[in-house]
Amino acid sequence: MSDWSRDDVTTLKGVGPKLKEKFDRLGIQNKQQLLFHLPLRYEDRTHLTPLGALQSGQRALIEAEILQAGSSFRRQGRFRRVLLVKLADATGFLTLRFFHFSNSQQQRLQKGQWLRCYGEARTIMGALEMVHPEYEIINPDHPPPLERFLTPVYPTTEGLHQIGLRKIMQQLLTELQQHRMEETLPDDWLRQYDFPGVSQALQILHNPLNQQDVALIQAFEHPAQIRFIIEELSAHRISLLQRRQQTAALPSPRVEDNPALTQAFLEALDFSLTPAQDRVVDEITEDLKKNQPMMRLVQGDVGSGKTVVAAMAVLPILGSGYQCALMAPTEILAEQHFKNFQSWIESLGFSVISLMGVDKGKKRQTKEAAIKTGQVDLVIGTHALFQASVEFHNLGMVIIDEQHRFGVDQRQALRNKARKNLMPHQLIMTATPIPRTLAMAIYADLDYSQIDELPPGRTPVKTSLIAHSQRQDLIDSVRKACVEGQQVYWVCTLIEESEALQCEAAEVTYTKLKQQLPGISVGLVHGRMKSTQKEHEIQAFKRGDLQVLVSTTVIEVGVDVPNASIMIIENPERLGLSQIHQLRGRVGRGHKQSYCILLVKNELSSQVANRLEVLRNHQDGFVIAEKDLEIRGAGEVLGTRQTGEASFRLVDLMRDKRWFKEAEQLANLLMLETYQHERSQLLHNWIGHRAQYSDVG
Repeated sequence: MSDWSRDDVTTLKGVGPKLKEKFDRLGIQNKQQLLFHLPLRYEDRTHLTPLGALQSGQRALIEAEILQAGSSFRRQGRFRRVLLVKLADATGFLTLRFFHFSNSQQQRLQKGQWLRCYGEARTIMGALEMVHPEYEIINPDHPPPLERFLTPVYPTTEGLHQIGLRKIMQQLLTELQQHRMEETLPDDWLRQYDFPGVSQALQILHNPLNQQDVALIQAFEHPAQIRFIIEELSAHRISLLQRRQQTAALPSPRVEDNPALTQAFLEALDFSLTPAQDRVVDEITEDLKKNQPMMRLVQGDVGSGKTVVAAMAVLPILGSGYQCALMAPTEILAEQHFKNFQSWIESLGFSVISLMGVDKGKKRQTKEAAIKTGQVDLVIGTHALFQASVEFHNLGMVIIDEQHRFGVDQRQALRNKARKNLMPHQLIMTATPIPRTLAMAIYADLDYSQIDELPPGRTPVKTSLIAHSQRQDLIDSVRKACVEGQQVYWVCTLIEESEALQCEAAEVTYTKLKQQLPGISVGLVHGRMKSTQKEHEIQAFKRGDLQVLVSTTVIEVGVDVPNASIMIIENPERLGLSQIHQLRGRVGRGHKQSYCILLVKNELSSQVANRLEVLRNHQDGFVIAEKDLEIRGAGEVLGTRQTGEASFRLVDLMRDKRWFKEAEQLANLLMLETYQHERSQLLHNWIGHRAQYSDVG
């Protein structure tokens, strides 16, 4: 990279300490990072639209005279001050509406002045309005020149406004014309795809010169854009491949093959493994024979048997004298794993304990001491496992279940608990199926296994949609099913992210159902209950003492009750398809025909109805996940918005999957020693301050 682009943003005119703080929040410290802060979209301010030609929903630039301006109090939920400015030109009228304004702003907007405004026109009470448009007071005899190019709209942060950001960016683009940036990609590769150079591509995306450029950009078809999409995908892949190389170079626990131990484990099971489970166990076994740390992602649909595969992975580690740690995102799931592993592993002579957030005081100290001294072979827990007070005697393997629920820092903290310079083997599991091509792009540092069949005897769950207006009929059906000996989950969801509100909704539903189902035993589980309370309710449900279990989505994973045959989900439109599929997977585990009933609003939009229809038509979690990814985007489905992973600036993983092959080829090319400088520069451009988050394993 040429020296000028390394300069701090404060070397730009108008960027002082306060503005620098705001740029810091966006991860921008120098000019190069600012140049790669690309627009979200573009606005056309190259021509004026007469008021008479304005259409509702149109974003447009207008010029008009103020006929009247004044504030008043309006009732909109509560009384609030509103500033209304009525405008006119020779063709029509328009009202500007401001909910947030200062006295000085109101005083400047006087009758007879002319304004140039940009905003979205809306029809309110039969008249056109713009709410909070951008505006400037102009001299109608000498108006400022119109923009020559389309106006970019940038990602921003509080206190950093578009107008100021554009002025700073224009200053920087002028410097780019004078100095240009050092090319980041090999010339032969650019020629092969006929892509513009880095400086030209940046100029095009910051300042599209014509409508044709914008049309291509809006369709994500512009060569400048495609170049950067492939670059960013490649940078992500390179960072993961480098992480893999670093990890592979570290010493790993030496694992001895122990066929007798494996045979004893299999003979004790009351079921046989599926061919898919056998295949994945073989892949793990081969990994453990290598003289490097295993890093493997195991995907499998709900009920495909990932847990028993994890248990078989644990055996050779424990048999070789090492400890294992299994981390789950919820206490319910961790408790379920603990009970399974206890029944499978302890009979073979190994000790298993659980470590949860609720373990306090002397009880916790005793458990931590047993882990530290090596008295315990397998530790199963939640976030409590990676806390500083937990030390392992000889950690040989880390298993992360539902890995997307954990942040990168949390997983790294658990891995760092192995002996110095010893990298534990890592097994990552998820029941959120990800299409193979997408998984290979996101998790390039992991080997990939897929359990792609369910154990025999699982009956497909019938899924139906019922409107809230039929709620009483549903309750009558629940009563009848319970009298016949069936058990029912009733899951409550809320659109708010507040766990407190979710729990409150579950408590209200629980109270109502107890009244509406006299003689039927109803239980309640939610995230704010004490662990002992939750466990008491779940065990009562498992024993059949409870016939209906009201819950939040906390039972999405980990609760296994074969007799439960009905799953009712209230307001499922608020959940992703994969999450509903996970909940549905709680039933259909026994021999009875099972049902998933989606209790929906009386009037659903066609989009929501079509989305939920996917669940009625498909049982395959991979198909459902593909649809979910298309609808909600990878950041939502994979949990990357919360965990700092795969946080792309330009790339949309579903939209841009057609470029995965080219990105992989470019990454492989740049991994060659010849391109060390280009590789370093590419990572700086696209990963930069996020380099520490390149570890998505």
